[in-house]
Amino acid sequence: MLNYEIDPAVLAPRVPRGTVLDLFDGKALVSIVGFRFLATRIFGIPVPFHRNFEEVNLRFYVRREENGVVKRGVVFIQEIVPRRAISAIARIAYNENYRRLPMGHCIEHTSVDGQPRLSVEYSWRLGLRLNRIKVAAAGKPHEIAEGSAEAFIAEHYWGYAVQPNGASMEYHVSHPRWRAWKVVDAELDADVAALYGAEFAAALGRAPASAFLAEGSPVAVYAGKIMT
Repeated sequence: MLNYEIDPAVLAPRVPRGTVLDLFDGKALVSIVGFRFLATRIFGIPVPFHRNFEEVNLRFYVRREENGVVKRGVVFIQEIVPRRAISAIARIAYNENYRRLPMGHCIEHTSVDGQPRLSVEYSWRLGLRLNRIKVAAAGKPHEIAEGSAEAFIAEHYWGYAVQPNGASMEYHVSHPRWRAWKVVDAELDADVAALYGAEFAAALGRAPASAFLAEGSPVAVYAGKIMT
């Protein structure tokens, strides 16, 4: 998870109706997140050749208050997957901005000065350009501290998506609290303007404000509902 500060004005037109930007220490953030789906089921059904695959997404953070309860969620600017059926189903079910591109990943366990080192890379090809995100993490995973930047990024348990008629869909995402590794090196090598639009090039062209590698876990994504 590579996290970047961004001008809130870039995100304002994308904030779903009924939500507001969720800020960390007064700053708006976007994150590029790479991960692997394993043993995936779609509506409870395993789909052959669509169970294990990569995803890389660009997302930002919003919140919504309902009956005195604050719901903290994410909005996806774009989600890249290598499987056509996954992209199509996500568009139909949630109107999320999925696109299919050739993808790959590499996970390497090494050691530096006797300390374990874990390197994780996700790559995807757009035209002739190979894009990638990569982190190197040291030591062992640790519990994510309350109130930390890691907690803000990892612990948003709702998703929000703008629908074709302008309404907002809300859906719940459930997973246990993740552990995370300390990242000692992080890299984004991508044509940001071609992937996400020129308005994101300045923010994503800088060094990330923070980066970490999460352990992952079983995750459930529930059916969405239109907010009223």
